[in-house]
Amino acid sequence: MSETQAPTTIRSPKATPPAPAGDPAAPAQPATKPTPATAKPDKAGFFWGTGRRKTAVARVRIRPGTGKFMINDRQANAYFTEPRDRNDIVAPLKITKTEGNLDVFVNVNGGGFTGQAGAVRLGLSRALKDYDPALEPVLRENDLLTRDAREVERKKPGRPGARRRFQFSKR
Repeated sequence: MSETQAPTTIRSPKATPPAPAGDPAAPAQPATKPTPATAKPDKAGFFWGTGRRKTAVARVRIRPGTGKFMINDRQANAYFTEPRDRNDIVAPLKITKTEGNLDVFVNVNGGGFTGQAGAVRLGLSRALKDYDPALEPVLRENDLLTRDAREVERKKPGRPGARRRFQFSKR
């Protein structure tokens, strides 16, 4: 580097300048610039998101509305009976504080109930990211945009399952 050039500093894209220390009216975190929407709604005004978990696939559509949540043409509470699964599917809405403001329509198939709930959660998170890109940091912070890559291990030949062995008899 020559003597006339000033050293450059590289800043992380997540780094933001701190608020002035003496300003009591300053917000706790500086406001981020609104980013333009990368995805536009379809003709019916829906934003789409696809979620996958194990062998389950969920296609999620959201649009501004009254808070209706339908899964395979049934109410979400009627479709998922376990509280764990119900909490899973509404987690992205609760974290982003959009619960009750959006209508959610889901088509899900494959897998079991837990896998389907995970797929709905990921699909809903991806649709929310397209709906409002400012929500992406919150969703990413809470690991809602990360696909769970775990799959079922294959069955091995000569065994009853992936790791299960036949009972050993000494005599």
